[in-house]
This record gives sequence, structure tokens and C-alpha cells, in this order.
Amino acid sequence: MLNLTVAQRLELKARAHTLNPIVIIGSGGLSPSVLEEIERSLKSHDLLKIRVMNDDRETRAAMQQEICTLLNAGAVQHIGKILVIYRPLAIQLASPTKRKKGKPLTKKQLGNR
Repeated sequence: MLNLTVAQRLELKARAHTLNPIVIIGSGGLSPSVLEEIERSLKSHDLLKIRVMNDDRETRAAMQQEICTLLNAGAVQHIGKILVIYRPLAIQLASPTKRKKGKPLTKKQLGNR
């Protein structure tokens, strides 16, 4: 299971705020096919929202713990029936290049940003 720092969790919560749930766990619970779907989703998205259709909070927390343990992911948030899971992508994208130091931007250039 991936351990996240408080700062990482806060940043991931902010990113997850606008996401919609990708996987929905129904009344059948956490079946192998649901785990496979979560695994497929984690290969293309590093941050997932999962909706759990179960009224018991402890059951939802246990599902989140099991998902994170089996798929080597980190638990970001559990709020209501929504679970937020994070696992870094295998391929890390290059960070964007920084602007070279030079002349400051004009008002027109700043307005276009």
C-alpha cells in the first residue's frame, strides 16, 4: 500500500474535487471483475473516484483498504459513498520547461494568460 503525506493528500483532494466517479461498486461488492476494472482505470488515470453503493461506513472503509492493498495504491479520501484512490502512473511525464529569464512580460502578454 502506498503511503501519502498530508501535503500530498491535500493536493490530490484538490485535484479530485472536479472528477466524476469512474468505477461504481454495486450490491455485488468488491468482486474480481471490479478489481480488474479499477486496475485498468489506474493504468490510464493516476487519480480515481469510486462510488460505493453500500450504506455501511465500515464496509466502505474496508473496501478502500482492500483496494489499496491489492493494487498498491494510496487512499486519498473517503467521504460519504465516494472513495478517492491514487497510484502514480508508470510513465512519468516530463515537467514543463520553465520560462527563460529575460525581459519581463508586457501588460498585453500578461493579459493573454
